[in-house]
Amino acid sequence: MANLLTILRMLLAIIAIEFLFSGRPELVVASAFLTVWVIILDGLDGYVARAYNEQSDFGSLFDILGDRVVENFYWIAFAVLGFVGAWVPMVVVARGIITDGLRSVAFSKGYTAFGEKSMMQNKIFHFLTASRFSRALYGTAKALAFLFVIVAYIPNLEYFDLMTLKQYGIYSVIQQYLILIADILVYTTVAMCVIRGLPVIFESKRFLDEDKQ
Repeated sequence: MANLLTILRMLLAIIAIEFLFSGRPELVVASAFLTVWVIILDGLDGYVARAYNEQSDFGSLFDILGDRVVENFYWIAFAVLGFVGAWVPMVVVARGIITDGLRSVAFSKGYTAFGEKSMMQNKIFHFLTASRFSRALYGTAKALAFLFVIVAYIPNLEYFDLMTLKQYGIYSVIQQYLILIADILVYTTVAMCVIRGLPVIFESKRFLDEDKQ
């Protein structure tokens, strides 16, 4: 059941991004609503796995895979549309490739990214990367960044009717604040992404050293 929710989350993300590229205001608004459901499912799949005792090494791996697919889809789409700089998806994708590659080494030795068999043995590293608090905080920051980026740039659409707001000068003020908030959330999320990835690199050293012996 939990794995099906992960698949559904990826499918909804694809539809949301297709709507985003449509250029039609009503579909872009729908994209924002679908993104909310993508966020809800991100937290729900873990809850379902625990509630139905479906926790497994494969489930943990598949959940990370789902996270990677969804976040990469959004960041790349935002960069193509000009909402964020190209450096954002480059940093996020590079971080994901590095950490997931190292996690695969740990996985081959019986360790998982999270849970009871977590590869993170240092308490500080575990808190930064594998704790529920850290994962929830990063997930929340990422979710808010996605939503604010979408909402902030809706007024840029060619057919969006904001004549009334423009008359009173409200349009530009609202958008400026939304873009500012979106930018802050994007920078914060990317910083958290990098910071949470560094402990994986440090913890992986012992697995790589074992392979050299």
